[in-house]
Amino acid sequence: MVIDLGSGAGNDCFIARSEAEESGKIIGIDFTEAMINKAWQNVENLGLNNVEFRQGDIEHMPVTSNTADVVVSNCVLNLVPKKDQVFKEIFRVLRPGGHFSISDVVLNGTLPEPLKDAAEMYAGCVSGAIQMETYLELIQINGFEDMKIQKQKPIIIPDDILQNYLSPEELSAFKSGNTGIFSISVYAREPKQAAHCVLGGGCC
Repeated sequence: MVIDLGSGAGNDCFIARSEAEESGKIIGIDFTEAMINKAWQNVENLGLNNVEFRQGDIEHMPVTSNTADVVVSNCVLNLVPKKDQVFKEIFRVLRPGGHFSISDVVLNGTLPEPLKDAAEMYAGCVSGAIQMETYLELIQINGFEDMKIQKQKPIIIPDDILQNYLSPEELSAFKSGNTGIFSISVYAREPKQAAHCVLGGGCC
């Protein structure tokens, strides 16, 4: 079984379904009712019988423990305030030996405050991003192993967008500083003998 976190209209679920074929089951989880309704409409239009969608918070997934083989997500965790809790939930729902592959946005250095508060940066998955080192530490402290950064690509925000939020002096300082914004894809595996009661995970 594959679980997609922040499944939206279901596009990634349908891609996963093409890999899993008829024998696999795909569950998409999204917080927004409108997206869940749209996803179900897409399922109906495509005539699929092994893809389903559940409305819920990925900090408290509406999924039974120890059932998923794979968890995927695309630019969603950085928008969630309690990222540690999400990794605990991923650990809870995965079977021992299961793995996740997550694409997300992370930082090296600190964003200027005007960018942190900008709705455009939030919509672009930037303002909610945390330090790359912290992000990777959360994966490790929650019990995952064999962690690998599969892809890493710098994100360059154009000057014509930055100047909407930063003064010329702030823009110059930002561009000459050591802050980096990166899109990464991370893989990690749950141990084959994993204990599924994680402190703070809601199961004990």
